[in-house]
Amino acid sequence: MKERLLQLLAKNSKLETKDLAVMLDTTEENIQKTLAEMESDGIICGYPTLINWDNTDFEHVTALIEVKVSPERGRGFDKVAERIYQYEEVESLYLMSGGFDFTVIIDGKSMKEVALFVATKLSPLESVVSTSTHFVLKKYKDYGLSLVEGESEDERQLITP
Repeated sequence: MKERLLQLLAKNSKLETKDLAVMLDTTEENIQKTLAEMESDGIICGYPTLINWDNTDFEHVTALIEVKVSPERGRGFDKVAERIYQYEEVESLYLMSGGFDFTVIIDGKSMKEVALFVATKLSPLESVVSTSTHFVLKKYKDYGLSLVEGESEDERQLITP
């Protein structure tokens, strides 16, 4: 039940406990108890709202920054990660496999604001070897939810013999 509950909340954190109880064939009390346990255990860390910034009048830019670092002896990547995620601008930070070590996701008001963060805060860190910044041009789907209005129709032409 816990996994299904988490899946439902990941798609819509506004579901009420009575609706969750019906969907999971259990009681509201059981849902409330389970939620409290998962919050206490650090499984549920918050209930963020997914915003489609393209539908607002606010300037907004998302950047993914690839970061190569030299891990600290005896602490590995954790100490470097801790320094990076302390910055207010950092929305998400992931340790990666492959050609770079971290993906840093930044939400800013402009490309210039993101560039200033990289130039003045991220790149100067002693452990940072290099960065590569990629700006998100358009989001189609985020957190498993479509951000595109309406369904796209199949625009391919039917070819008949």
